[in-house]
Amino acid sequence: MRMFVFVLGAGILAIDPASAQDLASGEKVFTQCKACHQVGETAKNAVGPLLNGLFGRKSGTIEGYNYSPANKNSGITWDEATFRDYIKDPRAKMPGTKMVFGGLKDPKQIDDVIAYLKQFDASGKKKAEIPALMTRTAGGPRTP
Repeated sequence: MRMFVFVLGAGILAIDPASAQDLASGEKVFTQCKACHQVGETAKNAVGPLLNGLFGRKSGTIEGYNYSPANKNSGITWDEATFRDYIKDPRAKMPGTKMVFGGLKDPKQIDDVIAYLKQFDASGKKKAEIPALMTRTAGGPRTP
């Protein structure tokens, strides 16, 4: 029992304290996206499609949203690397997209908005596993 408590305590202390801010920071970064996109259990398509369950989803497939042909025919399945590349400059990644956002340039903001979006499953419910509790390697994606 003592060993279990020690291991549990050591695991908690090993969590990068800066990463605890990822979800809060990601939510702040997402305010730039809210003019067009929604997430959460009450999310609906707006100027842009809802972003629940984004990672692992094929581009251009949210029911009821009128995507551009560029988006529908992109062949993209959203993962972190693809989203990271896209969100830096949407029109460069997907010429012909309707998205007019100029892009996020700060890698930390991109990390944080990814952590924020990953917590929402396809129904808009928050997943039990919180991505912000994962540590980040220098300049790269988070690793468990």
